[in-house]
Amino acid sequence: MNQRAAAAMGEDEVTAFLADGRKVQLATINPDGTPHLVTMFYGLSDGRIAFWTYRSSRKAHNLARDPRVTCLVEDGEDYFALRGVQVAGEVQQIDDLAGVTEVGRLIAARLPDVPTEALEAYVTHAAPKRTAYLVQPLRVASWDHRKLLS
Repeated sequence: MNQRAAAAMGEDEVTAFLADGRKVQLATINPDGTPHLVTMFYGLSDGRIAFWTYRSSRKAHNLARDPRVTCLVEDGEDYFALRGVQVAGEVQQIDDLAGVTEVGRLIAARLPDVPTEALEAYVTHAAPKRTAYLVQPLRVASWDHRKLLS
């Protein structure tokens, strides 16, 4: 077995890793073909990465033109502690206020140490200015370098 296969996470491990994460590095494609890379808070909707952004943001403009996206959730500081899940896919845009608000709630629920009532007020205030997205995975890659030690 090669090292890449030895470090790969199983489906249940990928699911648990994404459920435990809060931040995703999100890559969209700029008009000139270069990547636009940002870090976003995310939630999960039926196991899919869900995020929101202001309608006028660069990523929203990029996704309106080209729905392809790559998402990376990772952790670990040392080589043998590195873990990550990369999801390449296409987004499904959500524009209706109820759907955008629901994605906002999914994201807010994962933020630690913020009172629920403050999060709800923020989500209700922010949702009308935003659009939301669900990532439909086309390819998933994963690694857990801790497995290389065994």
